[in-house]
Amino acid sequence: MNKLLYPIDAVLMRFLAILMAAIVLVVCWQVVSRFVLNAPSSITEELSRALLIWIGMVGTAFAYRTGMHLGLDIVTNKFSLQIQRKLSVVLTCAVVLFALVVMVLGGGNLVALTYELNQMSAALDIKMAYIYIAVPLSGVLIAFYGVCQLYALVTGKALPPVKEMH
Repeated sequence: MNKLLYPIDAVLMRFLAILMAAIVLVVCWQVVSRFVLNAPSSITEELSRALLIWIGMVGTAFAYRTGMHLGLDIVTNKFSLQIQRKLSVVLTCAVVLFALVVMVLGGGNLVALTYELNQMSAALDIKMAYIYIAVPLSGVLIAFYGVCQLYALVTGKALPPVKEMH
């Protein structure tokens, strides 16, 4: 499992860093072109929106992997450790099911529909399906990380931490 987990973690970290650097540069260029050059760029707003979608979706998968996602454990902490472990298995199964059904299947249908209808981005002049593909991709990643978490819960081993995280 670790042989597959670590390379995916490394790729996701670098990919998210590139997306974050790109959105900073794009937004900075928008500010400069609008207020300094008095000639706003036509693609920066749409490009930053697309980058934000990708950062949000792929970042969600990575946050799930690192355990930095939003979680409410007020109720579960009141139970015994044995019940907490069983609840963790049930809730992780629910996350995997949601990721597969809603994000992968539903998001895949969205991508297919927008691709078939040839919906184009106005300023970027690319198919919207390429932007929306972030939804099923993040669903696959969340489902993968959920299965890894289930394996760790069932075997009693802790999921290994992400390498190179500070």
